Amino acid sequence: MELENKKVLVVGAGKSGLAVARFLKTKNAEIVITDQNYSVELQKQIEQIGVVPVLGRYPEFSDNDYDLVVVSPGVPLSVHPVVKAHSLGIEVIGELELAARFIKAPVVAITGTNGKTTTTSLIGEIFRNNGIKTLVAGNIGLPLVTEVEKYGPGDIIVAEVSSFQLETTVHFRPNVAVILNITPDHLDRHATMQNYAQAKANIYKQQLSSDYTVLNYDDSLTASLAVKVPGRVIFFSRKHILDRGVFVRNEEIIAALDGDETAICRVDEVKIPGAHNLENALASVAAGFVLGVGRQVLANTLKTFPGVEHRLEFVAEINGVRYINDSKGTNPDAAVKGLQAYSQPIVLIAGGRNKGSDFKEFMQAAKEKVRTMVVLGECAQELLEAAQAVGFGNVIQATDFISAVKLAAQTARSGDVVLLSPACASWDMFKNYEERGRLFKEIVKDLRC
Repeated sequence: MELENKKVLVVGAGKSGLAVARFLKTKNAEIVITDQNYSVELQKQIEQIGVVPVLGRYPEFSDNDYDLVVVSPGVPLSVHPVVKAHSLGIEVIGELELAARFIKAPVVAITGTNGKTTTTSLIGEIFRNNGIKTLVAGNIGLPLVTEVEKYGPGDIIVAEVSSFQLETTVHFRPNVAVILNITPDHLDRHATMQNYAQAKANIYKQQLSSDYTVLNYDDSLTASLAVKVPGRVIFFSRKHILDRGVFVRNEEIIAALDGDETAICRVDEVKIPGAHNLENALASVAAGFVLGVGRQVLANTLKTFPGVEHRLEFVAEINGVRYINDSKGTNPDAAVKGLQAYSQPIVLIAGGRNKGSDFKEFMQAAKEKVRTMVVLGECAQELLEAAQAVGFGNVIQATDFISAVKLAAQTARSGDVVLLSPACASWDMFKNYEERGRLFKEIVKDLRC
């Protein structure tokens, strides 16, 4: 992709947009970056990059003003500059697609409603343990475009990709695409499950017949995509024995591919807890196995991989109460998986901003697993009403996050688990789920005093 002297408008000045601006600067493009938000700090950041900022508003432009528009994943495609660019015939892509045009290494890309970060990290660890120079990037926190040119044909790129990123892909083609699951999420942006699933399905649309797509056999919507996959489908399942794929039989993880079966390790040897993490492990085995990683490396990695920050992360045990940070549980399905990971009584902290989700099934699961729930945030009233609808009455409303954690601690008894698994986005109170999780850990550590 030739970018020298090309006029580029970058829409969105968050982490992704700033990374794009820096990358384009190295290609000698002429760059304007715009964002509806304005701050002196953001203005300085942009000026340090050496590009033109338009902040607090979006610029007007004609078809001769820009050759390309690069939109950040957090920016809806309905914003004025994107709509205008489409109407003028100006190409609109995202950071993932921009990076894809400079990729030289094989790519494993992971998407799904839940489990993306854990699976991406685990697959990255598998390839590192196999002695391969590995980049782990994308929606996991490191924009792919910042590092993509440092990796060549003998290396590997493991990329977490979101539905927002996949909406704007054109040529992005992973050698192995992994779809973990598709359950309701981000419907405030995608409007329908059909739109959401189609965005996820973009992960394999440019694949060749020699490529692989790893799909969850136990998730009906995900499994149904198999008929549309242009490459070779590898199913994984924790509930069914498969003729071909990665599955569990007699409490062992089995990889059955190309006519041979390989026992990887026992289920109880997988270090990360929970049935959902077993699914993540099965998907990771499939991705590693098809690219030639041996049984020993796969087994050793599953036995030692500790998981990721903010996903069922053990924080502390205080007076017999275990505190677990699952701040990454930003939708009801993720929170249900968090609840299912524990057999002990749970004091649950939930709430934040609803992304268009229905809380009925989540609250039904909470009624069965949770002794006390502490709710807070924009959708606290929605959660209270959902609890009442299923007959779950032991719910306390907190005024803020610190109060919520302290109320949970006061309610908990020895042997309980205090679980932060909000079932909601963090944006009503925090910049992101990481900030929420880190504050939770700070508050818990202060409880020791």
